[in-house]
Amino acid sequence: MRVLVADAFESSGLEGLSAAGCEVLYQPDLSGDALEQALRVSEPDVLVVRSTRVTEPMLDAGPRLSLVVRAGAGVNTIDVAAAARRGIYVSNCPGRNSTAVAELAIGLLIALDRRIPDNVAELRAGRWNKKKFASESRGLYGRTLGLLGFGSIGQEVARRARAFGMEVIVWSPRFLRDGAAALAALPRDLEVTVFRSPEDVAARSDALSVHLALTPETGHFVGASILSRLKPGALFVNTARAELVDEAALRQAVETGGVRAALDVFAGEPAAGAAEFSPPLAALPGVYGTHHIGASTEQAQEAIAAEAVRVIRTYRDSGKVPNVVNLASRTPATHTLIVRHRDRPGVLADVFAQLRLRDLNVQETENVIFEGAEAAVARISLDSEPDGALLQAIRTANPDVLSLQVVKR
Repeated sequence: MRVLVADAFESSGLEGLSAAGCEVLYQPDLSGDALEQALRVSEPDVLVVRSTRVTEPMLDAGPRLSLVVRAGAGVNTIDVAAAARRGIYVSNCPGRNSTAVAELAIGLLIALDRRIPDNVAELRAGRWNKKKFASESRGLYGRTLGLLGFGSIGQEVARRARAFGMEVIVWSPRFLRDGAAALAALPRDLEVTVFRSPEDVAARSDALSVHLALTPETGHFVGASILSRLKPGALFVNTARAELVDEAALRQAVETGGVRAALDVFAGEPAAGAAEFSPPLAALPGVYGTHHIGASTEQAQEAIAAEAVRVIRTYRDSGKVPNVVNLASRTPATHTLIVRHRDRPGVLADVFAQLRLRDLNVQETENVIFEGAEAAVARISLDSEPDGALLQAIRTANPDVLSLQVVKR
């Protein structure tokens, strides 16, 4: 299996891929037209990226490409829908950077409260102003931290905030969707209070941190209706995705609402490397910015590399893809045809041939073998109901078909 790694990747990951028997092409500076050309020329089976954007033309350029792995959480830099149309798996490495991102989120909270960057800048400029900075720090102990989103990163932030003596309140779309089951699944060591709306969380919070996934539903989700509910002097942290936050609403909250913000993510940020970049928000007094470094610790990158290797090795050895994000959760199937048959060559081929003649499309299929490998049962999900004539044709086509059953889904 040939693997093209088109972003910076840990040496342990490259060694792991080679040890798994993969042919590894490491070209960490590829992007745009250069990546498209490399896919066309090298014809990899697997593409590994980190921050590099993967577009539809790139997917078309690789004739053998069957798996794209993002060495990180989220897949917003990959055209997932285009990959699905081409039968190309897209996978990622969720949860492996949770500790690193949580550490940065807490670090930014402390920096905001104690105004650490301003302290450093003043002292470097030769100015001593202890009275000013001492009077403007409130402390985190006993304060309320609100979390929007409560996946693996949000939970790690909650653990650290509790260790600082903070009360933690949360809102997550998962709790609305899954209800009591989602609450029951929370780790027992987490002492948090769940609220029914993000606005209520914001209104109660001394600090608000965003940990939502970016989806079509969450773009600009954190807007004026949420940010306007923050108290004067409240702290706001975003280490998730810039697109989750309405930039104009955040600017207003900072300029007129007395909110101080720390952002690790910005709209239009450079993909990688050193570049000129001047996001307007980062220039505002009361806003601290970092360089999208949430997951950029040695520990996190080693863990992500190991997970990427596991995904690729599992795919090579079993054909199954861990963490796949673009398989259908529900197919158009309306009926399941259950075929009990002798385990002989050609039986299912004859069944599929009859389905094709009637223009019935197979959505899913499973063939389970009985002990002794003399008989099997196939479950074939179809996009419409097979009629009696079709069932008779299947029985007639092959005497090794023992029985047929149709179940409405």
